[in-house]
Amino acid sequence: MHAERFSISAEAAAAVHNADRVIAVGTTVARTLETCSEMEKRDGATDIFIRPPFIFRFVDVLLTNFHLPRSTLLMLVSAFASRELILKAYEEAVRERYRFFSYGDCMLIL
Repeated sequence: MHAERFSISAEAAAAVHNADRVIAVGTTVARTLETCSEMEKRDGATDIFIRPPFIFRFVDVLLTNFHLPRSTLLMLVSAFASRELILKAYEEAVRERYRFFSYGDCMLIL
């Protein structure tokens, strides 16, 4: 899994810490939040590889693209929802000709 740099401001950390529900917009945000053991101002990089049976501590909702098959990000999404639910969503996406990858369609996983 490649590393990604991140920066969490004090304001963002406080907002996450005090939120009733945390919505990660993208897998980079999800990886960043789940890298932290405590939610605080921080600059760094994450190389966390999230895959089943990962337990999410901060992220409650995930908005993300439909990722390519056999990708590490598809593993992250499967860890967040479930393999079965994601396979069902992908069957629908293929049937309805959704666009995959970075500038394609997206899904909101509650």
